Amino acid sequence: MAILAGIDEAGFGPVLGPLVVSTAVLRLPDDALDANLWATLAGSVTRRSLRKSPALPLADSKAMHVRRDGVIHLERGVLGLLRQLGPMPRSLAELLRRIAPGTRQRAEDYPWYAGADPALPRQADPRDLALRANGAAEAMRTRGIELEAVRAEVVLAGDYNRLVAATRNKAAALFGVTSRLLAYAFNTYASRTREPVVRIVADRQGGRTRYRHLIQRMFEGASIKVVAESPDLSRYVVSTPARTAEVQFRTKGETACLPVAAASMVSKYVRELFMELLNAYWAGRVEGLKPTAGYYVDGRRFLKDIAAAAEGVDRSLLVRSR
Repeated sequence: MAILAGIDEAGFGPVLGPLVVSTAVLRLPDDALDANLWATLAGSVTRRSLRKSPALPLADSKAMHVRRDGVIHLERGVLGLLRQLGPMPRSLAELLRRIAPGTRQRAEDYPWYAGADPALPRQADPRDLALRANGAAEAMRTRGIELEAVRAEVVLAGDYNRLVAATRNKAAALFGVTSRLLAYAFNTYASRTREPVVRIVADRQGGRTRYRHLIQRMFEGASIKVVAESPDLSRYVVSTPARTAEVQFRTKGETACLPVAAASMVSKYVRELFMELLNAYWAGRVEGLKPTAGYYVDGRRFLKDIAAAAEGVDRSLLVRSR
């Protein structure tokens, strides 16, 4: 058996709301490690955001989050996937306890998040979710594929600003968060004395093609073998006395690797839930306020619209520095 872990983010560019980086981990047969898992699970898992399809949608979050449809496609994929790890989470707090421990407590420092615990699902029908989840679980079980874990790092604005101040670089801050999940997958699943083979795939970090020195900083004393460094794929074998794994950074990872797509959807779904809270809080204080997704131009418009109501608010908790 092998382990295939995917890592992806949502919210790197906006000026409002959290940055979320997530990982999804599968255990699967060795010969499925290089397979197209969408083809393997065809009929039970889909890349498309189809309302009437009975399949579990798992794809790049950009394809799954159509603004006019809200979060329904993200929700079907994320909550349907999590159903394989236990009961479906029934609220945001329960979701965070499951995949991002400690986030709920940190969020209490933010007036727009404090005390809020919206029920889940937000849009999807629970019975429909259960049917999709059961179909995907049965297809995966038949093919020897098992969901091992889903985890997320939710970096709220205040924490994000502190990270950027410490590193003086947005890309370095993002890699620092990504590296925590990479280390989690490596330390949890990799071994040199027993199976499984472990591969960890992360979406490309900006335009960077060389990661050897960054990985070396993560695993002091580890042997780092460079297998490939190209515009499309950077590939390494990381070995310590106790563990070894293959680590990849690739462009369009969410279209090539199903766990990366799943991680992309988890990140986007969690971010959207936090943005819903932020928008609702300020809409209750500014009549007629138009909601925002938090990206630069519209985020600045939103900040202008709430300026009077936001007097006295700690801007380091609200606005991201870069």
